[in-house]
Amino acid sequence: MGSYPPVPEPEILPPGVGSFTSPPPARRRRPSWASAPATYSLVGINCAVYIAMVLNGVSAVSPTTDQLMHWGANNAGSVLVNGEWWRIVTAMFVHVGFLHLATNMWCLWNLGLLAEPLMGSAGVLAVYILTGAAGNLLSTFKGWYSFHQAWEAYHAAGGLDPAIMFPAGAGASGAVFGIAGALIVLLKSDRLPVPPIELKKLRKSVIYFAGLNLVLGLSINAGSSYMGGGLNIDNFAHIGGFGSGLLFAAPLVPRLGSPRPLFEMRLRVAVGMLVGILVLFGFYLTKFAG
Repeated sequence: MGSYPPVPEPEILPPGVGSFTSPPPARRRRPSWASAPATYSLVGINCAVYIAMVLNGVSAVSPTTDQLMHWGANNAGSVLVNGEWWRIVTAMFVHVGFLHLATNMWCLWNLGLLAEPLMGSAGVLAVYILTGAAGNLLSTFKGWYSFHQAWEAYHAAGGLDPAIMFPAGAGASGAVFGIAGALIVLLKSDRLPVPPIELKKLRKSVIYFAGLNLVLGLSINAGSSYMGGGLNIDNFAHIGGFGSGLLFAAPLVPRLGSPRPLFEMRLRVAVGMLVGILVLFGFYLTKFAG
């Protein structure tokens, strides 16, 4: 009996690329979620949290600040005064109504399906959590910096919960911007088995997404400030997520077309680097607020 020549095991290859001299045996078609389990899981968790909120009496369209904070939203007072650091993570799974959830999940789904072949399921989970946390930490810093004088006067009066002084921050958008930032770096690689012109188009579309949404957020806030009310976009969360996504991907090589040990080693470096930066920034925040 003959045998197939061996496939290079340490290299992660895209579908249809290998060293077989004859077609491989037909495989059973996998369900679509199996090709990007991290992306589908993250979308599912966000939707499940929203459904649980609505089933427990939270407004489906316009939740109150108290409702958002009860379900894990983030603000500077709760984190830096009450020490509720867990909100830095939980806030990225809480959304301010159906429209907020739908737009964030649409972006997460599209960017996640593009990112997961490049950085693997573990990479997508890591970049979502770490860049979302980075965005929330930067938002916390901005919130404390903007309101610390009012808090000092409030604290002098004494007795009330400091969390109510600060607006609630919630949503996956910081993490979505983080995935976009990572994609911009990874799609620049010449290791990818994709025609350069197609890579250039994909990369441009991600750059346009990030740029237009950052400009849109800044414009909405400027208009709300001018009108004396309206929507308030957490642009610091977006900027923090996007910047940390660029940093996260800097030591990475794309999963497709790269030797497996090299990719896994660089993924560990990326995670360790960003975790270290977040810990140091969190330590700085505690000193800054103290």
